[in-house]
Amino acid sequence: MEITLLWILCAALIVAGLAGTVLPVLPGTVLVWGGIVLGAWIDDFQRVGTATLVVVTVLAALAWVLDYVAGLLGARKAGASRQALLGAAIGTVVGLFMGVVGVLFMPLVGAALGEYLAQKDQTRAVRVGVATWLGIMLGLLAKVVLAFVMVGLFVAALLI
Repeated sequence: MEITLLWILCAALIVAGLAGTVLPVLPGTVLVWGGIVLGAWIDDFQRVGTATLVVVTVLAALAWVLDYVAGLLGARKAGASRQALLGAAIGTVVGLFMGVVGVLFMPLVGAALGEYLAQKDQTRAVRVGVATWLGIMLGLLAKVVLAFVMVGLFVAALLI
């Protein structure tokens, strides 16, 4: 019975983590990683060994870094000001209280508003906002893909 509950917890962590790759309230890849480590531990690291755990850990770290760096890279590529970066950060926090639409679009609004306040150039503000948003969306996509790769490696290690 105890083993079954641990496997249920393992699955719950992985599912919550996959949801968290899209919902910024949850630490997605950390939860997926935790579920995988728990699953490996439950199985005494027999099928999911050190090599798999090292690869999964590297992928989790990469996903975490991409999540934070992608939006900044998009903003920097468009020549964003400090105010635009601050606006994107504030927009992200405000977006958390507005549901999925807010999470997806408030960073764009925040970056554009911050850039407009800094430069008083509407065209530049829109360009910076869109570039920041595209960077965030590419980072999100990469994080989701990496989380599914992590789960795939875990399942493959369990089945092989």
